[in-house]
Amino acid sequence: MPRVLISDPIAREGIDKLREHAEVVTDTGLSPEQLLEIIPGFDALVVRSETRVTAAVIAAGARLKVIGRAGVGVDNIDVKAATAQGIVVVNSPHGNTMAAAELTIAMMLALARRIPQADASLRSGAWDRKRFVGTECFGKTLGIVGLGKIGAEVSLRARGLEMTVLAYDPYATDAAAEHCGARLTSLDEIYGKSDFITVHVPLNDKTRGLIGHAELARMRKGVRIINVARGGVVNEEALAEAIRSGHVAGAAFDVFSKEPVEPGHPLVGLAETVVTPHLGASTAEAQVKVAVDVAEQIVEVLDGQPARSAVNMPALSAEALQRAQPYMALGEKIGSLHTQLARDLDGRGRPISAVEVSYRGTFDGIALGAVTRAIVAGLLGPMLSDPVNLVNAPVLAAARGIRVTEITTASHGEYSAMVSVRVTMPDGEQSICGVVVGRNALRIVHVDGYEVNLIPDGDMLFTRHTDQPGMIGAVGMLLGANHVNIGGMNVGRERVGGRALMVVMVDDPVTDEMLARIRSLPGMETARVVRL
Repeated sequence: MPRVLISDPIAREGIDKLREHAEVVTDTGLSPEQLLEIIPGFDALVVRSETRVTAAVIAAGARLKVIGRAGVGVDNIDVKAATAQGIVVVNSPHGNTMAAAELTIAMMLALARRIPQADASLRSGAWDRKRFVGTECFGKTLGIVGLGKIGAEVSLRARGLEMTVLAYDPYATDAAAEHCGARLTSLDEIYGKSDFITVHVPLNDKTRGLIGHAELARMRKGVRIINVARGGVVNEEALAEAIRSGHVAGAAFDVFSKEPVEPGHPLVGLAETVVTPHLGASTAEAQVKVAVDVAEQIVEVLDGQPARSAVNMPALSAEALQRAQPYMALGEKIGSLHTQLARDLDGRGRPISAVEVSYRGTFDGIALGAVTRAIVAGLLGPMLSDPVNLVNAPVLAAARGIRVTEITTASHGEYSAMVSVRVTMPDGEQSICGVVVGRNALRIVHVDGYEVNLIPDGDMLFTRHTDQPGMIGAVGMLLGANHVNIGGMNVGRERVGGRALMVVMVDDPVTDEMLARIRSLPGMETARVVRL
């Protein structure tokens, strides 16, 4: 019988689920040295956030097959080391969805009716009803920035309050928004029409400071802001200024750019705010859900089945994985390139509704299903904050309304085996083809019909322009003048004087200012930077 070590406290329901299939040892509060000493005797390890699963622990776990994190984040687990040793790492990305959605609604209602302030006043001995006149949510407009799983659940509950729901999510489809009672629109419309605005996006380079001075100024007077997602998405100093000026009526925050918050935090000191210490996942039900979810996945992995929320390894044998690996790597690159090229010039994504994967030629029994999953994982990676992998990629794609189809043909005249991926967007289609050549070397050979020969690695500048003398030199001179070194270049064209595609491999960052200057060149249609 397999042995499972639980080194952090988890809900009893999760422990009971594991005991149905394995010998379970619960030993919390272990020192790093103690964990290293006992881990060789276990097939699985369950942790929350307290235990640090280092490369040393993973190396010592000679029997380890799976590590489970009863929660979302895996920052305390060396996933890279686990992957190298063939250990599956699983988490529970959906266990706190309802808890976070309900907290969002609770914060909105508390903010609208000034409940915490009235409670504190009454406890101090006052009976001041006139001071705490609130506002109703009924009939008001809620703007949701980020219509993922939590944002969608917030929308459903807001519709129950008979609110109008506007949503912005560049990767959501109209059908997905309609399903949860929201209407997709622009950030400008959300800022201009919403009485309440709630954010449900990951914190990354695109979303850090998403709402700052300029965005707050564009909002209607009296708006109320809610953040139960990630600290740093909203500029807290700018928001505090907007509240003090009277432009923003109030804010409800569960997350902050620095936690725990320091004394004197601008939002904590304002009477118009509702603040809580990161309670988004802090419900008894959420803790049970993540414990049971992870326990079920550990049982599945120990039984030789794929885990639904693995963050690293596919459900393939070592031999099958080795054979498919080059094409899986190629597929992930193609998927990522699709999503990055699909972005508007300002960096916003465009929703992809369908993905068609064509395998042309002879693939000698390679597990093409795993390659398709790698393509979808690469496609979704730049869109989502949750870990995307070969196991959960199809589920995440389906949840976003993306239809994935797979086609195989017997031969291809140009190459013995080629992977072709076509995606459908509201304004048209986009296709990218790739091959594996020589000793597992990856190449992109077609982009929207243009012939290229790209090694999909590093930073690249993609331009579309009119084929005319001096264009390549103009781009090269502009990059050189800004100390950007060129590592290589590919040019494909429809015909002499027609449209052309140029791909420049660069060793240094291409700034937004440089992109704007490249886009302003005569005959230039568009220019984007991608990173693979």
